[in-house]
Amino acid sequence: MRRREEFIEFFGRENRVALRDAGMMVFGPMRAFSSLEERDKIKGGFYEGPVWNKRIEPLVMPMIAHYEAELTETTGNFETFSGKTCL
Repeated sequence: MRRREEFIEFFGRENRVALRDAGMMVFGPMRAFSSLEERDKIKGGFYEGPVWNKRIEPLVMPMIAHYEAELTETTGNFETFSGKTCL
């Protein structure tokens, strides 16, 4: 299995669950927060905690050749988005 496919499979199986357990809203490769303050608090707790440092980071970081992230703010009331398909 190529590293990209390995990363995608690992993200879906392990990392997505860990991120949601930490309080993040996860939509595919994107994460959402109700505010920048909440983002800082949740991300800080997750990336400084044992789940990331002992279980996720040692496995996932060797799969990543290049990492880049962008921060985008949304319109109001995104925090009520459930992730379910709207008709």
